[in-house]
Amino acid sequence: MPPTRIDRASFERRYRARLSDPAFEPLQNEIDALVGAGWDAYAHSRKSPNTRKAGPGYADPNYDLASDWIDTKRALEEAQRQHDDPKLKPRILLINGSSRNEHTCPGEVSKSWRMVELVEPCFHEMGYDVDILDLSRLTAEYGRNIHPCKSCVSTSMALCHWPCSCYPNYSLGQTDDWMNEIYPLWVAAHGVMIITPVNWYQTPTGLKAMIDRLVCADGGNPDPTSTHGKTAREAKELELQGWPYPKHLKGRYFGVVAHGDSVGAETVRRVLVDWLTDLELISAGGIAEADGYIGYMKPYATSHRAFDDDKAFQDKVLNVARALGAAIELARTGHLDNPAKGLKDPEPK
Repeated sequence: MPPTRIDRASFERRYRARLSDPAFEPLQNEIDALVGAGWDAYAHSRKSPNTRKAGPGYADPNYDLASDWIDTKRALEEAQRQHDDPKLKPRILLINGSSRNEHTCPGEVSKSWRMVELVEPCFHEMGYDVDILDLSRLTAEYGRNIHPCKSCVSTSMALCHWPCSCYPNYSLGQTDDWMNEIYPLWVAAHGVMIITPVNWYQTPTGLKAMIDRLVCADGGNPDPTSTHGKTAREAKELELQGWPYPKHLKGRYFGVVAHGDSVGAETVRRVLVDWLTDLELISAGGIAEADGYIGYMKPYATSHRAFDDDKAFQDKVLNVARALGAAIELARTGHLDNPAKGLKDPEPK
Protein backbone atom coordinates (compact mmCIF):
# COMPACT_ATOMS: atom_id res chain seq x y z
CA MET A 1 0.00 0.00 0.00
CA PRO A 2 1.21 3.58 -0.50
CA PRO A 3 3.30 5.07 2.33
CA THR A 4 1.44 7.06 4.97
CA ARG A 5 4.29 9.09 6.47
CA ILE A 6 3.93 12.85 6.17
CA ASP A 7 6.66 15.48 6.23
CA ARG A 8 7.31 18.02 8.99
CA ALA A 9 5.49 20.81 7.20
CA SER A 10 2.32 18.74 6.74
CA PHE A 11 2.48 17.54 10.33
CA GLU A 12 2.82 21.09 11.64
CA ARG A 13 -0.01 22.39 9.45
CA ARG A 14 -2.39 19.70 10.72
CA TYR A 15 -1.29 20.11 14.33
CA ARG A 16 -1.80 23.88 14.26
CA ALA A 17 -5.19 23.54 12.55
CA ARG A 18 -6.56 22.18 15.82
CA LEU A 19 -5.53 25.42 17.53
CA SER A 20 -7.17 27.90 15.17
CA ASP A 21 -9.25 29.62 17.85
CA PRO A 22 -7.98 33.22 18.28
CA ALA A 23 -7.54 32.47 21.99
CA PHE A 24 -4.38 30.55 21.07
CA GLU A 25 -2.74 33.46 19.20
CA PRO A 26 -0.78 34.80 22.23
CA LEU A 27 0.61 31.33 22.88
CA GLN A 28 2.71 30.83 19.76
CA ASN A 29 5.95 30.16 21.66
CA GLU A 30 4.25 27.47 23.69
CA ILE A 31 2.61 26.02 20.58
CA ASP A 32 5.98 25.94 18.80
CA ALA A 33 7.33 23.82 21.66
CA LEU A 34 4.33 21.50 21.53
CA VAL A 35 4.67 21.10 17.76
CA GLY A 36 8.31 20.16 18.21
CA ALA A 37 7.53 17.58 20.87
CA GLY A 38 4.65 16.20 18.83
CA TRP A 39 6.84 15.88 15.75
CA ASP A 40 9.51 14.07 17.73
CA ALA A 41 6.92 11.55 18.98
CA TYR A 42 5.58 11.10 15.46
CA ALA A 43 8.98 10.84 13.78
CA HIS A 44 10.07 8.14 16.24
CA SER A 45 6.70 6.32 16.21
CA ARG A 46 6.26 6.36 19.99
CA LYS A 47 2.87 4.65 20.03
CA SER A 48 3.03 3.76 23.74
CA PRO A 49 5.57 6.00 25.47
CA ASN A 50 4.58 4.84 28.97
CA THR A 51 5.15 1.15 29.66
CA ARG A 52 5.58 -1.28 32.55
CA LYS A 53 6.93 -4.81 32.78
CA ALA A 54 4.16 -7.34 32.27
CA GLY A 55 5.13 -9.30 35.38
CA PRO A 56 3.86 -12.70 36.59
CA GLY A 57 1.02 -14.41 34.76
CA TYR A 58 2.18 -13.47 31.28
CA ALA A 59 4.05 -15.54 28.71
CA ASP A 60 6.93 -13.05 28.78
CA PRO A 61 6.99 -11.31 32.20
CA ASN A 62 9.83 -9.02 31.08
CA TYR A 63 7.97 -7.63 28.08
CA ASP A 64 7.16 -3.92 28.28
CA LEU A 65 3.38 -3.55 28.09
CA ALA A 66 1.64 -0.21 27.58
CA SER A 67 0.50 1.21 30.89
CA ASP A 68 -2.86 2.09 29.32
CA TRP A 69 -3.44 -1.54 28.38
CA ILE A 70 -2.45 -2.85 31.82
CA ASP A 71 -4.87 -0.43 33.49
CA THR A 72 -7.70 -1.51 31.18
CA LYS A 73 -6.93 -5.20 31.74
CA ARG A 74 -7.16 -4.65 35.50
CA ALA A 75 -10.47 -2.85 35.04
CA LEU A 76 -11.75 -5.89 33.12
CA GLU A 77 -10.64 -8.21 35.90
CA GLU A 78 -12.42 -6.07 38.50
CA ALA A 79 -15.55 -5.94 36.33
CA GLN A 80 -15.50 -9.73 36.00
CA ARG A 81 -15.14 -10.05 39.78
CA GLN A 82 -18.21 -7.87 40.26
CA HIS A 83 -20.10 -9.85 37.62
CA ASP A 84 -19.36 -13.13 39.40
CA ASP A 85 -20.18 -11.89 42.92
CA PRO A 86 -23.63 -13.24 43.88
CA LYS A 87 -23.86 -10.73 46.72
CA LEU A 88 -24.00 -7.80 44.32
CA LYS A 89 -27.04 -6.70 42.36
CA PRO A 90 -27.02 -7.93 38.75
CA ARG A 91 -26.23 -5.22 36.22
CA ILE A 92 -27.84 -4.12 32.99
CA LEU A 93 -25.88 -2.32 30.29
CA LEU A 94 -28.40 -0.08 28.53
CA ILE A 95 -27.04 1.33 25.27
CA ASN A 96 -28.33 4.30 23.31
CA GLY A 97 -27.11 3.72 19.76
CA SER A 98 -28.26 7.04 18.32
CA SER A 99 -25.73 9.74 17.41
CA ARG A 100 -28.28 12.52 17.95
CA ASN A 101 -27.88 14.71 21.03
CA GLU A 102 -29.75 17.90 21.86
CA HIS A 103 -26.57 19.54 23.20
CA THR A 104 -25.20 19.88 19.67
CA CYS A 105 -26.76 19.96 16.20
CA PRO A 106 -29.60 19.25 15.53
CA GLY A 107 -30.48 20.52 19.01
CA GLU A 108 -33.14 17.90 19.70
CA VAL A 109 -33.22 14.78 21.85
CA SER A 110 -33.28 11.43 20.04
CA LYS A 111 -36.20 9.02 20.21
CA SER A 112 -33.72 6.27 21.14
CA TRP A 113 -32.73 8.26 24.23
CA ARG A 114 -36.40 8.70 25.14
CA MET A 115 -36.73 4.91 25.00
CA VAL A 116 -33.69 4.56 27.27
CA GLU A 117 -35.43 6.85 29.77
CA LEU A 118 -38.60 4.80 29.37
CA VAL A 119 -37.03 1.45 30.27
CA GLU A 120 -34.44 2.46 32.87
CA PRO A 121 -37.01 2.69 35.71
CA CYS A 122 -38.35 -0.70 34.65
CA PHE A 123 -34.97 -2.31 35.31
CA HIS A 124 -34.64 -0.56 38.66
CA GLU A 125 -38.08 -1.83 39.66
CA MET A 126 -36.90 -5.36 38.87
CA GLY A 127 -33.94 -4.89 41.21
CA TYR A 128 -31.13 -4.27 38.73
CA ASP A 129 -28.33 -1.74 38.71
CA VAL A 130 -28.13 0.03 35.36
CA ASP A 131 -25.13 1.38 33.47
CA ILE A 132 -26.18 3.67 30.60
CA LEU A 133 -23.84 3.89 27.63
CA ASP A 134 -24.94 6.90 25.61
CA LEU A 135 -23.07 6.70 22.30
CA SER A 136 -24.39 10.12 21.28
CA ARG A 137 -21.62 11.54 23.47
CA LEU A 138 -19.28 10.76 20.58
CA THR A 139 -20.84 13.71 18.76
CA ALA A 140 -21.51 15.97 21.73
CA GLU A 141 -18.77 15.57 24.33
CA TYR A 142 -15.17 16.78 24.08
CA GLY A 143 -12.56 14.05 23.87
CA ARG A 144 -14.91 11.13 23.20
CA ASN A 145 -13.63 8.85 20.44
CA ILE A 146 -14.02 5.27 19.30
CA HIS A 147 -11.22 4.71 16.84
CA PRO A 148 -11.67 2.30 13.92
CA CYS A 149 -10.86 -1.39 14.19
CA LYS A 150 -7.68 -2.24 12.27
CA SER A 151 -8.77 -5.84 11.57
CA CYS A 152 -5.76 -7.44 13.27
CA VAL A 153 -7.90 -10.58 13.53
CA SER A 154 -7.69 -10.97 9.74
CA THR A 155 -3.96 -11.54 10.12
CA SER A 156 -4.33 -13.86 13.11
CA MET A 157 -6.79 -14.26 15.95
CA ALA A 158 -3.85 -14.27 18.34
CA LEU A 159 -2.88 -10.81 17.08
CA CYS A 160 -6.23 -9.37 18.22
CA HIS A 161 -5.69 -8.65 21.90
CA TRP A 162 -8.35 -8.58 24.64
CA PRO A 163 -8.73 -5.76 25.45
CA CYS A 164 -7.69 -4.07 22.21
CA SER A 165 -4.08 -2.89 22.24
CA CYS A 166 -4.19 -0.88 18.99
CA TYR A 167 -5.03 2.31 20.85
CA PRO A 168 -4.12 4.77 22.16
CA ASN A 169 -1.43 5.60 19.61
CA TYR A 170 0.15 8.77 20.93
CA SER A 171 2.48 9.28 18.00
CA LEU A 172 -0.50 9.55 15.62
CA GLY A 173 -2.65 11.58 18.00
CA GLN A 174 -5.11 8.66 18.28
CA THR A 175 -5.98 9.19 21.93
CA ASP A 176 -9.07 9.49 24.15
CA ASP A 177 -10.21 6.02 23.08
CA TRP A 178 -13.53 5.45 24.85
CA MET A 179 -13.34 1.68 24.40
CA ASN A 180 -11.03 1.42 27.40
CA GLU A 181 -14.02 2.48 29.52
CA ILE A 182 -16.61 0.60 27.47
CA TYR A 183 -15.03 -2.86 27.69
CA PRO A 184 -15.48 -3.10 31.49
CA LEU A 185 -19.14 -2.08 31.15
CA TRP A 186 -19.77 -5.10 28.93
CA VAL A 187 -17.85 -7.42 31.24
CA ALA A 188 -19.72 -6.30 34.37
CA ALA A 189 -23.13 -6.66 32.72
CA HIS A 190 -25.42 -9.65 33.20
CA GLY A 191 -27.67 -8.33 30.47
CA VAL A 192 -27.26 -5.91 27.57
CA MET A 193 -30.08 -3.94 25.93
CA ILE A 194 -29.36 -1.97 22.76
CA ILE A 195 -31.79 0.65 21.48
CA THR A 196 -30.92 2.09 18.08
CA PRO A 197 -32.39 3.87 15.10
CA VAL A 198 -31.76 2.91 11.49
CA ASN A 199 -29.24 4.97 9.53
CA TRP A 200 -29.34 4.03 5.84
CA TYR A 201 -30.22 0.36 6.48
CA GLN A 202 -27.43 0.11 9.07
CA THR A 203 -26.63 0.98 12.65
CA PRO A 204 -25.40 4.53 13.37
CA THR A 205 -21.69 5.23 13.01
CA GLY A 206 -20.81 5.19 16.71
CA LEU A 207 -22.62 1.93 17.39
CA LYS A 208 -20.94 0.26 14.43
CA ALA A 209 -17.54 1.49 15.63
CA MET A 210 -18.16 -0.12 19.03
CA ILE A 211 -19.33 -3.34 17.39
CA ASP A 212 -16.14 -3.53 15.33
CA ARG A 213 -13.91 -2.85 18.33
CA LEU A 214 -15.62 -5.65 20.28
CA VAL A 215 -14.22 -8.22 17.86
CA CYS A 216 -11.50 -8.86 20.45
CA ALA A 217 -14.20 -10.25 22.77
CA ASP A 218 -14.83 -12.97 20.20
CA GLY A 219 -11.70 -15.09 20.54
CA GLY A 220 -9.15 -12.37 21.32
CA ASN A 221 -5.76 -12.94 22.91
CA PRO A 222 -5.63 -11.85 26.59
CA ASP A 223 -1.80 -11.89 26.62
CA PRO A 224 -0.04 -9.45 24.25
CA THR A 225 3.34 -10.70 25.50
CA SER A 226 2.66 -14.02 23.77
CA THR A 227 2.96 -12.18 20.45
CA HIS A 228 5.42 -9.55 21.72
CA GLY A 229 3.02 -6.82 20.79
CA LYS A 230 1.94 -6.89 17.17
CA THR A 231 4.44 -9.39 15.78
CA ALA A 232 2.41 -11.00 13.00
CA ARG A 233 4.73 -13.99 12.53
CA GLU A 234 4.51 -14.99 16.19
CA ALA A 235 0.73 -14.56 16.21
CA LYS A 236 0.28 -16.78 13.16
CA GLU A 237 2.45 -19.48 14.67
CA LEU A 238 0.49 -19.33 17.91
CA GLU A 239 -2.87 -19.58 16.14
CA LEU A 240 -1.74 -22.51 14.00
CA GLN A 241 -0.73 -24.42 17.13
CA GLY A 242 -4.44 -24.58 17.98
CA TRP A 243 -6.17 -21.41 19.12
CA PRO A 244 -9.03 -21.82 21.66
CA TYR A 245 -11.01 -18.76 20.48
CA PRO A 246 -12.12 -17.71 23.99
CA LYS A 247 -15.55 -16.05 24.17
CA HIS A 248 -14.91 -13.33 26.71
CA LEU A 249 -18.56 -12.20 27.04
CA LYS A 250 -20.37 -15.51 26.67
CA GLY A 251 -23.41 -16.31 28.78
CA ARG A 252 -24.74 -12.78 29.19
CA TYR A 253 -28.32 -12.14 28.05
CA PHE A 254 -29.43 -9.52 25.54
CA GLY A 255 -32.38 -7.67 24.09
CA VAL A 256 -32.52 -5.23 21.18
CA VAL A 257 -34.83 -2.55 19.81
CA ALA A 258 -34.32 -1.27 16.25
CA HIS A 259 -36.63 1.51 15.10
CA GLY A 260 -37.02 3.44 11.87
CA ASP A 261 -39.45 5.60 9.95
CA SER A 262 -39.59 3.91 6.54
CA VAL A 263 -37.09 1.06 5.94
CA GLY A 264 -34.36 -1.05 7.51
CA ALA A 265 -35.54 -1.77 11.05
CA GLU A 266 -35.82 -5.51 10.53
CA THR A 267 -32.39 -5.60 8.87
CA VAL A 268 -30.72 -3.78 11.76
CA ARG A 269 -32.46 -5.97 14.32
CA ARG A 270 -31.22 -9.11 12.54
CA VAL A 271 -27.68 -7.76 12.30
CA LEU A 272 -27.56 -7.00 16.02
CA VAL A 273 -29.05 -10.36 17.01
CA ASP A 274 -26.63 -12.25 14.75
CA TRP A 275 -23.66 -10.31 16.10
CA LEU A 276 -24.59 -10.78 19.76
CA THR A 277 -25.29 -14.47 19.17
CA ASP A 278 -21.87 -14.87 17.55
CA LEU A 279 -20.38 -13.47 20.75
CA GLU A 280 -22.32 -16.26 22.52
CA LEU A 281 -24.58 -13.91 24.38
CA ILE A 282 -28.03 -15.41 24.84
CA SER A 283 -31.25 -13.90 23.52
CA ALA A 284 -33.93 -13.26 26.12
CA GLY A 285 -36.41 -14.59 23.55
CA GLY A 286 -38.43 -13.39 20.60
CA ILE A 287 -40.15 -10.65 22.64
CA ALA A 288 -36.68 -9.26 23.41
CA GLU A 289 -35.80 -8.92 19.70
CA ALA A 290 -37.96 -6.00 18.59
CA ASP A 291 -38.11 -3.83 15.51
CA GLY A 292 -40.69 -1.42 14.21
CA TYR A 293 -41.52 1.97 12.77
CA ILE A 294 -42.47 5.24 14.43
CA GLY A 295 -44.52 7.59 12.27
CA TYR A 296 -44.17 5.32 9.24
CA MET A 297 -43.70 7.42 6.09
CA LYS A 298 -44.78 10.55 7.96
CA PRO A 299 -42.84 13.85 8.12
CA TYR A 300 -39.70 13.84 10.26
CA ALA A 301 -40.97 17.02 11.90
CA THR A 302 -43.77 15.13 13.64
CA SER A 303 -41.78 12.04 14.64
CA HIS A 304 -41.65 12.84 18.35
CA ARG A 305 -45.38 13.41 18.42
CA ALA A 306 -45.79 10.07 16.63
CA PHE A 307 -43.76 8.37 19.37
CA ASP A 308 -45.89 10.01 22.08
CA ASP A 309 -49.05 8.71 20.39
CA ASP A 310 -47.75 5.18 19.73
CA LYS A 311 -48.44 3.49 23.07
CA ALA A 312 -48.17 0.07 21.46
CA PHE A 313 -44.59 0.72 20.37
CA GLN A 314 -43.72 2.02 23.83
CA ASP A 315 -45.11 -1.19 25.32
CA LYS A 316 -43.06 -3.20 22.83
CA VAL A 317 -39.90 -1.47 24.07
CA LEU A 318 -40.87 -2.05 27.70
CA ASN A 319 -41.50 -5.72 26.94
CA VAL A 320 -37.92 -6.09 25.71
CA ALA A 321 -36.71 -4.82 29.09
CA ARG A 322 -39.14 -7.04 30.99
CA ALA A 323 -38.14 -10.13 29.06
CA LEU A 324 -34.44 -9.39 29.51
CA GLY A 325 -34.84 -8.82 33.24
CA ALA A 326 -36.90 -12.02 33.62
CA ALA A 327 -34.32 -14.09 31.72
CA ILE A 328 -31.47 -12.91 33.95
CA GLU A 329 -33.47 -13.59 37.11
CA LEU A 330 -34.42 -17.09 35.94
CA ALA A 331 -30.81 -17.84 35.05
CA ARG A 332 -29.45 -16.60 38.38
CA THR A 333 -31.94 -18.70 40.33
CA GLY A 334 -31.17 -21.85 38.34
CA HIS A 335 -34.49 -21.97 36.46
CA LEU A 336 -33.09 -21.13 33.04
CA ASP A 337 -30.03 -22.61 31.42
CA ASN A 338 -28.35 -22.14 28.08
CA PRO A 339 -29.52 -25.03 25.85
CA ALA A 340 -26.12 -24.97 24.13
CA LYS A 341 -24.21 -25.29 27.40
CA GLY A 342 -21.25 -27.64 27.02
CA LEU A 343 -21.46 -27.77 23.24
CA LYS A 344 -18.43 -26.72 21.23
CA ASP A 345 -18.34 -25.19 17.79
CA PRO A 346 -16.60 -27.74 15.53
CA GLU A 347 -15.30 -24.92 13.33
CA PRO A 348 -14.62 -21.94 15.61
CA LYS A 349 -13.59 -18.65 14.08
